[in-house]
Amino acid sequence: MWHLSKARLLAIAAVFVSTATVSAFADTNDVQLTGDTDNSNVGVMMYGGLGGEMSLASPLLASMMMGAPDRPDNCPPCFNCLLDAFPCSHFSPCNSFDGRCTCPPGFAGDNCSVPVCGALSDGKDRPRRDEDQKCQCKDGWSGINCNVCTSDHVCDSLVPSGKNGTCYDGGLTVFENFQQCDVTNRKILDTLGPDQPPAITFSCNQQNKTCDFQFWVDQVESFYCHLDECNFGQDVQYDKTLTTYKCPKIKCSCIPDRMLCGKDGSVNIDDFLEEEIAGPAEFVCSSKDNKCTFEEPAMNDLIMTMFGDPAIYLNCHSGECLHYTQVPGFTRPPRPDYTIAIILSVGGVFAFLIGLGLAVWYLARKNNGSGDGYIALPDDEAAKLMAEHIPATLMFRQLGYVVGGKEVLKDVSGMVRPGQVMAIMGASGAGKTSLLDILARRNKTGSIQGHIYVNGRTVSNQEFKRVVGYVDQEDTLMPTLTVYETILYSALLRLPRDMSYDAKRFRVMETMSELGILGIKDMRIGASGQRSISGGEKRRVSIACELVTSPSILFLDEPTSGLDSYNAYNVVECLVTLARNYNRTVICTIHQPRSNIFTQFDQLVLLAKGQLIYSGETSLLNAHFRSLGHSCPEGYNMADYMLDLTMYTGKANGRNGQRNQSNSGLEGYSHRHTGARQPGHEDEDLFGTPATAVSGATSPALGSEGLPQFARATSMADDTHQWESELASQGRPGIRGSGTENTTIGIDPPSGSQDAEGGTRLTAEEEAIAKAHLLSLVEGFKHCAILAEVEQGIDTAVEAAQTPNGNGNTNGNNNNNNSNSNNNGRITPLSSSSQQAASQQPVLSEKAVATYRRASWWSQFKILADRTLKNIYRDPMLMFTHFVMSIFLGLLCGAVFYKVTNDIPGFQNRMGVFFFMCALFGFSCLSILPSFAHERIMFVRERANGYYSPFTYFVTKVMFDIVPLRVIPPMLMGLIIYNMVGLVEGWTEFGKFFLVLVLFNFTASGICLMIGIMFEEVGVANLMSSLIMLFSMLFGGLLLNKESIPINLSWLQKLSFFNFAFEALLVNEITFLQLIQKEYGLEIDVPGAVILSTFGFNSGAYWADVRNLGIMAATFFGVAFLWLQFRVNERR
Repeated sequence: MWHLSKARLLAIAAVFVSTATVSAFADTNDVQLTGDTDNSNVGVMMYGGLGGEMSLASPLLASMMMGAPDRPDNCPPCFNCLLDAFPCSHFSPCNSFDGRCTCPPGFAGDNCSVPVCGALSDGKDRPRRDEDQKCQCKDGWSGINCNVCTSDHVCDSLVPSGKNGTCYDGGLTVFENFQQCDVTNRKILDTLGPDQPPAITFSCNQQNKTCDFQFWVDQVESFYCHLDECNFGQDVQYDKTLTTYKCPKIKCSCIPDRMLCGKDGSVNIDDFLEEEIAGPAEFVCSSKDNKCTFEEPAMNDLIMTMFGDPAIYLNCHSGECLHYTQVPGFTRPPRPDYTIAIILSVGGVFAFLIGLGLAVWYLARKNNGSGDGYIALPDDEAAKLMAEHIPATLMFRQLGYVVGGKEVLKDVSGMVRPGQVMAIMGASGAGKTSLLDILARRNKTGSIQGHIYVNGRTVSNQEFKRVVGYVDQEDTLMPTLTVYETILYSALLRLPRDMSYDAKRFRVMETMSELGILGIKDMRIGASGQRSISGGEKRRVSIACELVTSPSILFLDEPTSGLDSYNAYNVVECLVTLARNYNRTVICTIHQPRSNIFTQFDQLVLLAKGQLIYSGETSLLNAHFRSLGHSCPEGYNMADYMLDLTMYTGKANGRNGQRNQSNSGLEGYSHRHTGARQPGHEDEDLFGTPATAVSGATSPALGSEGLPQFARATSMADDTHQWESELASQGRPGIRGSGTENTTIGIDPPSGSQDAEGGTRLTAEEEAIAKAHLLSLVEGFKHCAILAEVEQGIDTAVEAAQTPNGNGNTNGNNNNNNSNSNNNGRITPLSSSSQQAASQQPVLSEKAVATYRRASWWSQFKILADRTLKNIYRDPMLMFTHFVMSIFLGLLCGAVFYKVTNDIPGFQNRMGVFFFMCALFGFSCLSILPSFAHERIMFVRERANGYYSPFTYFVTKVMFDIVPLRVIPPMLMGLIIYNMVGLVEGWTEFGKFFLVLVLFNFTASGICLMIGIMFEEVGVANLMSSLIMLFSMLFGGLLLNKESIPINLSWLQKLSFFNFAFEALLVNEITFLQLIQKEYGLEIDVPGAVILSTFGFNSGAYWADVRNLGIMAATFFGVAFLWLQFRVNERR
């Protein structure tokens, strides 16, 4: 039996009582004791907990333990934080019920000194970190002890609902916040070295108003601090938020034998931490760059003394798991006042507009050097202006032209010499313009047969076009230019580049003087419906543009078309003077000249249905037709008579079989001038046929006595069916056609039935008569001496050109007759002396291969740029409409979207203003369609006449037409909108905003220009452009959510330039913007990138979108140029 003292009995009783009490407490408070806790330990612990001040060194405890079971000598005493010998690390509280330390998150062990890994969401199951090892945190967690969350999804298990967890990184402590900080003091980093990086872990508890601070070197803890009575606050500024922790009380402690705490080779600040560090402490972080500072007076002194810095500098990343409704919100301060910026931007835009208007007004009225004053030329250059001219004789033989199986021209021959004017005449559809185009070597779509010679030689198209000029039937002149400027630009672009500017000006003045338009040189051409120069003057300006290059041969298509008789005569008189005084060769088509104009022509080619009726000197025309039995009535215009003769269809038979007795137009003309019928014409119709009645079915309209002389001479049958048979055997088309080809000029129309279109339908008999008549005229000229003389002259010229040093220029001595004819009116071959003189002249091809180079590409670019700018500022309505529209709509959008907010409605407004701007500038680019359509004909003709290359025209069009109208307007509108709407601050974002707008405008302009070049019809081009714009808008990202597009159609958005521009503008504006979402009474900050992803936009796609816009713009402009180069050319 043991004999126990009273004290020992009391001690044992206390153990049992304590054990029972602990068990009751455990049952009541759900306290769990670890399995390795035996009753003796608990009894000892609880005894201490009941107020005993016992320790292992106390005699009472020692005597008490002596009664306990014996333990091995090498077994250490059990941990009990209630005893002074077992303190808790990190100032952790000691659990009074189990003698264990209550460890803060991230630490474990009996005394809370062992770091743990895994994740904060693992709770008590977190693995302990092995010594000399580093933690491998789970996905979504970071930090030395894996306490800092980095993504939202890892927080779901730590919020009550188990979903909608948010990793809040704003720095403000809501419940319990964790931060991982890197020390950035340079001297500290240098002292410890790169292999021992210092770091700090920081955690705060809002409810307890406490914070804990641990200092680590190479992820090994050195010392720690505990801060009490902390206050947490934020200083919210517009561009950043300052989070501040202020703690009046602080205590720190070293971990023995660690860096800075007694480790060999390092300082020991143990006493300093325990005795000097007392507070107050302050921890401040900025949300803009995550830079933080930790300050405490004593610690600041130490840092300053040892490392030269006033505080500990940190770079921190915080994380706290919250439900998204618990994310702290705040009332943002008012945004900066942009009033001054708005006033400056709007005022600058209006100042630009006013300045531009004044500049345009000044330039439009400025005298740009109209050629006034004396022009002094060097003697050699002045002499070259006429010396380089080579007279050219144009000869053509048996020309034929077939289009689509239809024979437009057949066996046409002729010749015209220098100093002569050749007229090509015929009714509408006779083939006049086709023949002129073939002679001028214009691009024709059909098949051409025959031979064309210049001075007896065949020359290449390139050589030929250098020495000819071509004036179209319609004037295509730029209405904003003056007469002088129009001709000067032609001279600058087409005269040799080595010719001086003064020489070219002199040539312009000389040409205007030759054509009698020197007095109107400073008048503008003017558009249709405006006061301007007359039609005849415009025609002479068109002629001057070709004549200024001193061409050897000048072609003109209907030079008198649309002119009154006075102006028509003036134009023809100028051409005749030009040919005779300056030894030029002039060839023109003319429809129905008055008599005083007709007599001016030296040579005449008369066509009917594409067949040659006459080709020779005009003076021999009447004699030729008289020989065929067709004499022009006295006092009648020979030109009208010829046309009536070629258009004859015969008199129609009435219903009773009798001839219509109404007088012909020519007879009426004769009656009006003579008062009675001319003798010998009482019983004859227009073509000398007796006006006797004809039985409709049995008798031909032209009896054997009434046939033309040629028909009788060749013993051709007079039967109508025989004529029809011969025409059919030759495959010639009938007389029926369209338009005026079936209309008889000066003759009563037939009384036959009407065709489907309301026109007069000829009977079979009348058609046969018309064909027979036409055939008689054609065959009559084929067998006459005039044609034989023309062909002999061509043979002589070609033969002379083939001899050594020979030349086929058959130019004779030109005077008023301007012909080499005898008294009988027949053409005679050139004399041997004339041929010898002609052979001594330079050959055209030799001149063409000389150093004749027109303006270079750079010169063409400068000249066209000057012309384009003059056209813009002299007709500035389109330009000012674009500018005023941009300014007005900019002010309107600025007022509607004024100071857009940083919330979800503000995001919607941003989308709206960006989409509106894209739509506005996209559809405004449609204005380029009529702009090019008006210049298309002028470009085609100037290109055909060798003014410039398509490349220089295209570059000029893009730089000086598209750029002013597609770059300046978005800049004006952007300057107004940016500050009024309150878009994101920063010069970089401002520049990227303008970059996207300009690239978008260029892309839209490229599309419209490409379509305008491809489609000649403005209406079709407008419709196609509008459809493309609407298609691009549909896949732009606003009308249709990108992620909802079916997969098999998602590729269509890659074709939408609206998509690229709209996305780039939103990404530039929203990506780094924090939007406010109000939920459950809280203002939650939502990253802009999250909203962008919700709408299907890629927050990192800005530069990819810019690249795609650039590629699309380059592609559209490239296709537009290629189409202009290879497809937009003259095709006749």
